[in-house]
Amino acid sequence: MINEVIINLLYIIAAILFIFGLKMLGNAKLARKGNLVSAIGMLIAIVAALVSNEVLEWQWVAIGMIAGSIVGAIAARMVAMTAMPEMVALFNGTGGAASLLVGWSEYQRYVSAGEVLDVSVFSLLIITVTVLIGGVTFTGSIIAWGKLSEKIPSKPIQYPGQQIVNVLIVLLLIGGAVIFAPLREMVIIDSYALLISIIVLSCILGISFVIPIGGGDMPVVISLLNSLSGMAACAAGFVITSNVLIVAGALVGSSGIILTTIMCKAMNRKLTNVLFSGFGSGKTQSGPGFQGEASPVSVEDTFIMLEAASNVLIVPGYGMAVAQAQHAVQELAEQLEQNGTEVNFAIHPVAGRMPGHMNVLLAEANVPYEKLKEMDDVNPTIDMVDVVIVIGANDVVNPAARTDETSPIYGMPVIDVDKARTVIVMKRSLNPGFAGIDNPLFFNDNTRMLFGDAKASTQGLVAEFKE
Repeated sequence: MINEVIINLLYIIAAILFIFGLKMLGNAKLARKGNLVSAIGMLIAIVAALVSNEVLEWQWVAIGMIAGSIVGAIAARMVAMTAMPEMVALFNGTGGAASLLVGWSEYQRYVSAGEVLDVSVFSLLIITVTVLIGGVTFTGSIIAWGKLSEKIPSKPIQYPGQQIVNVLIVLLLIGGAVIFAPLREMVIIDSYALLISIIVLSCILGISFVIPIGGGDMPVVISLLNSLSGMAACAAGFVITSNVLIVAGALVGSSGIILTTIMCKAMNRKLTNVLFSGFGSGKTQSGPGFQGEASPVSVEDTFIMLEAASNVLIVPGYGMAVAQAQHAVQELAEQLEQNGTEVNFAIHPVAGRMPGHMNVLLAEANVPYEKLKEMDDVNPTIDMVDVVIVIGANDVVNPAARTDETSPIYGMPVIDVDKARTVIVMKRSLNPGFAGIDNPLFFNDNTRMLFGDAKASTQGLVAEFKE
């Protein structure tokens, strides 16, 4: 009795740490500490599970925990910041796969013990939900990883009747879940075969669900898959009657849904539009296109403009991550401030390829949090900015979102950099961004294109200031 009380107390402590850790993640200054607090909570939950009487072969669990910790630590240390979205996608996928295996193994335990006929309909339904969500999350995350890493084409992969096929798969899964419990009264192999069929169909649905979504919508997809991984974990908690897993899964699932809603709002699009419209296909626009000639500028001329500026706004994008230029950008900001220039960073919610991508990069470079400004804070006064430096951003600064009704991103809130007095765009070429959409900003009269590697260009500007 005392042992059970202690175990439940440890679970409660773990759940409290999860909640506090999640709350701290909402503050950039406390985010690292919040991550540590949540990790401690998970360690307490695992230890409590290992010492409880419910775990008989705890040695194997401990070995798995140690091996996983080593692999995770090495992967986190070695992964480049440019590959962080892909790593998050893999994390979501492994979470879904783990939940699928928990549901599957629990049913296998019932079959091995000959207890299938004694299992309630609710328990079998929860097992079905667990393997279903887990399978969709696993394969969907693998496809998201492939698109983000460009192992497969980032543009939508579509074929005639695709939505009909998806609907049929969903109907088959619902039908399988409905009849799964009644089949427990029949021959065991029949219900087991049905469970395997549900697992296979859910994995197929995960693939079919993500492949028609374009690369430009990957931040939304990542947050949605994160939510699904939490829901799968929550369902797995019901399967093994683990309250702490239910709480942890519910926290991840609900926070993921909230983040998905924020991402959709930042793009001025509904979730159904993101999932079923095929945005980011890289197709040419139906409008007349953009006319004009880009005005290139050298590092030396850019330095002269920056030296004379009283305020500078830096808008980072995925190109900064690719060039690994965040530290050079921070050094440039310091040089500008030493020159008496006010420097701020404008962060668009969907800049990069995962939620908070730019915040993570700039935090790594120790950019002060108070320097990071949201889009709604900078747009009202952006016409007072002397120079805006756009580093590798494309869609989030595209004025076509305001002016061109033929543009796929028309109506999407963007950072109105074109309204600033001067715009410096650091980019390798005039090619469109990850979503494949042309940007008329490059041809504006007040825009200058600083072609080349963003890190090299930024370091060149830093050198000019130091000289």
